[in-house]
This record gives sequence, C-alpha cells and structure tokens, in this order.
Amino acid sequence: MNSLSPHSRLQPQPELRFAGLRFHPMTTDETVAALAARPADLAFDILITPNAEHAWLRRRDEVFDRISARAWLSTNDSRVLRKAAAIGGVDLGFAPGSHVVERLFQGVIGPDDALTVIGGDASVIAELVRRYGLRRVAHHNPPMGFIHDAAAVQVAVDFVVAHPARFVFVAMGPPQSEKFCQRIIDDGRATGLGLCIGSSITTLIGRTPPAPQWMEDRGLVWLYRLAREPGRLWRRYLMRGLYGLGLGLIDSIAFRLRVKSPVPRD
Repeated sequence: MNSLSPHSRLQPQPELRFAGLRFHPMTTDETVAALAARPADLAFDILITPNAEHAWLRRRDEVFDRISARAWLSTNDSRVLRKAAAIGGVDLGFAPGSHVVERLFQGVIGPDDALTVIGGDASVIAELVRRYGLRRVAHHNPPMGFIHDAAAVQVAVDFVVAHPARFVFVAMGPPQSEKFCQRIIDDGRATGLGLCIGSSITTLIGRTPPAPQWMEDRGLVWLYRLAREPGRLWRRYLMRGLYGLGLGLIDSIAFRLRVKSPVPRD
C-alpha cells in the first residue's frame, strides 16, 4: 500500500519491491507533480531515486536500509532495473533524479523561490543561479566525509533549519545524502523536502556531459559514465550494479513462477 502522507495531495500509488528495493512506480511527470503538490510547511522528508547500486548498499548498511524503507517517495533511477523487472511482468516506472531536477527548474521553481543546496562546488551553484535567475539560494558545502563528523553534521543540519526552503537539494551520493537527510528528520526542526540528487545539478548546467540520447534510450548511461571515469566508477557498475541486477533477475524469475509478488503485504 501507499505510504505517502495524505497531506501530499498525491493520488494513492502502490509500492513495489524489486531487487531488495522499494519503488513508487511513477513517471517523471507524475513525480514532479507530486513534489509540486506537497505543501512546503510539512515536516522534512526525502525523495530518493534508487538504482542497482542501492541494492548492494542496502544489503550492507542497516542504517541506509532503514532510511530507504521509509522515504516519502522512492522512484526508479535505472532503465536496466526497469528492463529486468519487465521480464517478470512488472513496470517500475522511471523517474531518475536528473530528469526530476531538470523538470523542477523548468516548470516548478521560480526565481524568487527559496532553495537550499547542501554539497556541490560554489562555482556550480553560481552557474545554476545565473542560468535560472535565482535570487534566494542558500548554499553550504560540508567537508568531505562529513557524515562521520558529528559536529560537521550538526552545522549542516542547523544550516538547513536556518534556511527553510520548499526543496533542499542534497548534492552528494548515496549513502551519505540519505543519511544526512535522516539526521535532519531526527532533528525535527526543518520543513520541506530533501532531494537526494547526486550530481544532477552538475549535469543540469552542463558541467557533467549527459550520455547521448541513443545510449540513454537503451539503458547504457552506466557504460557511458564508466568509459569516462573507469577508475572511479568500475566498482559501482561492474560490482555493485551487477549485484543489484542479479537480485532483480532472480526476483523476475520468481514473479514469473508466481512464488513471489512485487506487491508487499500489509
């Protein structure tokens, strides 16, 4: 059943379980509409966009697993997982963080809307401000690995509280982004929605070139990124990603054999 707050004005959506991950099977348009409809003064919560690597992370990090299991919205970021789920007759939807962020800036976020960004280089945020004519952006870039430093985490949490915004963009990768958002939730003072969006802002402003459209259409974005940064990304895609894909294929076989259902029981 749908776990979204009734105050979100989002029409009920089923939750699916696939490859050890939790999904609301929504399109990018549906996700952006849900974000736009969520009242800004609700208690702070998060949007996550799982991919195959998340399956590996959830199996090895209990804290990350608990956070992922209760996120306000969890949408699919992986064409590969979507194709694997289709083998089992399941549509995971597709609403990757980069697409959601682009649509928000194109049609939801206005120049006078307050935004808070945690993480990211100052030059990236300056280009974002310039490109979209933003006038109320608060930016804080914590030190590398700050999630393991209680004092640094508290400084960042206090910054979010001191700069209330409808959307808080957390520009760092998993599991650090999700763990930081959980600290904000645990603190209890903030409102708005945290978007765990990784490098989506750098892609949006052209700092990180997107994959060619033909590669994206065929679910080969991972190959494009791996070719560009093999030393940094080979573990993510060739170890963690394949692990998540393997879990997904096992699930699809189980769905076909009707020994397992993607719809969780209450």
